[in-house]
Amino acid sequence: MSNNINNPNDLSGESTINTWLADPAGGPVLRATLAAGGQGADSLRPVGKMALNRLVEVSQGAFTQDMIDGLVQRVESGDIPAEEPAPASAPVSAAAAGPEVPVWVEKVTQGRFSGKTIIVTGAGSGIGRATASRVAREGGRVIAVDISAERLREFAAALPEGNIVTVSGDITDDDAVAAIVEAAGERIDGLANVAGVMDNMTPVHEVADDVWNRVFNINVNGTMKLMRAVVPTMLAQAQGSIVNVASEAALRGSAAGAAYTASKHAVAGLTKSSAFMYGPSGIRVNAVAPGPVITNIEARFDSELGAARVRRAMAVLPDAAEADALAASITFLLSDDGVNVNGVILPSDGGWSVA
Repeated sequence: MSNNINNPNDLSGESTINTWLADPAGGPVLRATLAAGGQGADSLRPVGKMALNRLVEVSQGAFTQDMIDGLVQRVESGDIPAEEPAPASAPVSAAAAGPEVPVWVEKVTQGRFSGKTIIVTGAGSGIGRATASRVAREGGRVIAVDISAERLREFAAALPEGNIVTVSGDITDDDAVAAIVEAAGERIDGLANVAGVMDNMTPVHEVADDVWNRVFNINVNGTMKLMRAVVPTMLAQAQGSIVNVASEAALRGSAAGAAYTASKHAVAGLTKSSAFMYGPSGIRVNAVAPGPVITNIEARFDSELGAARVRRAMAVLPDAAEADALAASITFLLSDDGVNVNGVILPSDGGWSVA
């Protein structure tokens, strides 16, 4: 049954998910759509600050643009599903709730990377793409690396004024790594090791060799190979900055399965060892530890035990951040603004690490 009412409002695909859920018309429409797919509104809580349109990109096909357009049209027509009244709860005063937190807006620093060549892996999507884009828009020459040539072409086309060299290849392959360094040329000022894969949340007694080996090969071996390849150039320059992407899983045991958690602890170890070794030579090596981020890296739960344990820990997750917010942390460490920072594993997690 629907309530056919005339309910004009300003809801659109650009409105945030939280705005939709709080709206007397948008909330019932969106919740009905989620229920039809066996989901509840709680499934969208970590991405509540994201525009509804972004679900098309990040939902792995669960939401299409036609579905988003249909939601907007249904609200505009006043065809609102009836809902059971929500249980009564104690009223919360506006003073107790506090003012709405303003949405963070990226502020580009013109010229911050002028004259610098920065290698960014995983540049075809997610955090890598956001980082490569930020460096390019701030005047840097970007060596954009990704396994997908198609994603790289689309990225470069989106920034026609950027100084972007694309290199498609597998960062675990020595020939591909050599091609990346060759594309960079005589000077390499920075490396952002962003490329990585998630595991399937399995604890150690259930982890399969193929999962373990794939996660370690990309997250650890690929990271090490790029570091090993760029350090000689940086030593000759007596200058350089390397930023690895670790994870909250590098700081705790409750963020992922055994393979991913161990791999990101290894990334933290590589970072600290290298910072100690090369700091006196003018090379800074740091890592960023993201919390929940809206990317195309999919987390699967192939273990009943792993799902029960990790999902319980995820109950205290902060809202997921957009990739641009992680790029802000990474580019700070890459840039000369991070001059006195070396050997740090920087949580960029919305406060998850202090929960």
